[in-house]
Amino acid sequence: MILKITRPRCIQYASILILGVFLVSSGCTQTPDSTTGPFNKESTGEEVTQGLDLSGKAVLITGCNSGLGYETMRVLAMRGAHIIAIARTMEKAQKACESIEGKTTPVACELTDFNSVVACTETIKALERPIDVLICNAGIMELPELEQVYGIEKQFVVNYLGHFILTNRLLDQVKAAEQGRIVVLSSGRYKAAPPEGIQFDNLAGEKGYDPLAAYGQSKLAIALFAQELSRRLEGTSVTANSVLPGVIMTNLGRHLPTWKIQLSKLIGWTFMRSVEQGVATTCYVATHPDLAQVSGQMFFNCSPITPEGTHMSDRALATKLWHTSVELTKDYL
Repeated sequence: MILKITRPRCIQYASILILGVFLVSSGCTQTPDSTTGPFNKESTGEEVTQGLDLSGKAVLITGCNSGLGYETMRVLAMRGAHIIAIARTMEKAQKACESIEGKTTPVACELTDFNSVVACTETIKALERPIDVLICNAGIMELPELEQVYGIEKQFVVNYLGHFILTNRLLDQVKAAEQGRIVVLSSGRYKAAPPEGIQFDNLAGEKGYDPLAAYGQSKLAIALFAQELSRRLEGTSVTANSVLPGVIMTNLGRHLPTWKIQLSKLIGWTFMRSVEQGVATTCYVATHPDLAQVSGQMFFNCSPITPEGTHMSDRALATKLWHTSVELTKDYL
């Protein structure tokens, strides 16, 4: 029997193959070390927080106005948390807050403007209350052309350095909480970072720019930041962990090449998770009582994982990144 494969079907098969390679290279096949609870890749934010009462707790979320940040805000507000909702403009933050039920405080913060980050933290300090959970969620991905801010590649600034300033300036407020938690969103594409991990001699991107490698570098940086922060917070009640949310169709991917967007629309249903599922690990790490003393870990599908590659276990790299970051942002810390 001869199977006739039409040209459209051949293209479809080729697309699936290409996308499969893309997913593997993106870290989407990462396997948890173990299951720490009854949750998995199918769980949603509402499910992992079911039965929790977050009344009296303050949760700060960057990028609250869309995608994962918005759903995280909605779920945690539903559980009683007071959300400090951060967006690029006050208008966007207010609009997001007005569209959900629960207690919220909108705050503007443009992560490409370090003075704006400083102003944001001063506004939050003026609230005069502890921050129980600080979630670094906002980000941009795969800018097609090199863009710079402060002479530094833009993805590195938005995804990492802006959050580095924000977190360090609010550490005292997190330490003031009974059990503070810092949760940063990384990505499986941290493995797409340059071979040396962080290109300290090319943070401007002028010696060579690749959209995916630059994105991978920024997501490796934020995960290394969480690891280094966890070590610096030893002896306190504050934890710091990173999260891989998985592949979700949000406006984060608006700068992706057309072929990736079209493939995602064509067969994304076979591998992508919903936004509701995409926030599950963040909500779990941010709130679950069992994780009160868990720090310095990377989580995927609501379970800790051993990151692939050598960079995530390179303490010297994390320390060098910290010192370099302080030098780059010292005027704003």
